[in-house]
Amino acid sequence: MIGYEALRAAAAWAELGGRTVFHVTGPDRVRWLHAMVTNHVARLAPGQGCYAFLLDPQGRILADVNILCLAGSFLLDLEPETREAIYAHLDKHIIADDVALADASEQTTVIALEGPRSAAALQELGAPVPLPPFAHTEWGHARIARVSATGLEGYRLYLPRDARQATVARLRAAGIPQASPSELRTVRLERGRPRYGDDITEDHLPQETQLLHAVHFDKGCYIGQEIVERIRARGQVRRLLVRLVIDGTEAPAAGSAILAEGKRVGAITSAAWSPARAQVMALGYLRVAEAQGLTLTVGGQAARLLPEPPA
Repeated sequence: MIGYEALRAAAAWAELGGRTVFHVTGPDRVRWLHAMVTNHVARLAPGQGCYAFLLDPQGRILADVNILCLAGSFLLDLEPETREAIYAHLDKHIIADDVALADASEQTTVIALEGPRSAAALQELGAPVPLPPFAHTEWGHARIARVSATGLEGYRLYLPRDARQATVARLRAAGIPQASPSELRTVRLERGRPRYGDDITEDHLPQETQLLHAVHFDKGCYIGQEIVERIRARGQVRRLLVRLVIDGTEAPAAGSAILAEGKRVGAITSAAWSPARAQVMALGYLRVAEAQGLTLTVGGQAARLLPEPPA
């Protein structure tokens, strides 16, 4: 519980094991990457970044990605399970482009530092603090970016694998507790932060996630854009990723049905018991129109829809 409490009240660090890290270089890198993702890459300057989706031609989400623009390259940060498929997807679309794609996952350690005092913790370590979301800067051999795994104020350190031990030692010497993966997961569900592979998959479309800060609607062509624009013109999707509070102490398994007065109207994607709220916090896809005004249950327990969308 030390890591959980530190995340909520102060700051804690966590190693994000196995993150996929790609580097994109070459004269055509900006034009090429701009056409591969849903957000506006062409307007990024070094030190800036953004969050985006990679789509297939049918508009389904293949991955989400944190994109950091450096002086001569881009750093792409993705979930571990997307590594092989997304490398193949990106490599397949380097056709006549002067672009090089390098997989640096094995050589890179990624550490999160999150919580309301995470900026102060960085300052106490003598590290710079990037201010706007997805801003980033160098710190010795590391790169620090304002990227959060939980939805709290948070920063991410990308460092060479051989610098891991010294960096962890500095964090521990500064008295910053380590958060476990389960503690990180609990806090992200309290904050309504979805994770690709759990709450977002190839079965989902961008508008269904409600994470429209990942999509720039006036950027020009990219893979899957036609479907995204068709949905925007239609004005709605049938289901939405939503936040739920569920009574009881047992978190329902992924795939558990969300019922509206006995009728299945959706399914849970992630859930965890929240010690702070003494309730179960969950994310799931809901056919909102069918559930409007009806009493929701999950596994026989009362469930309530939170008004705030996923973050």
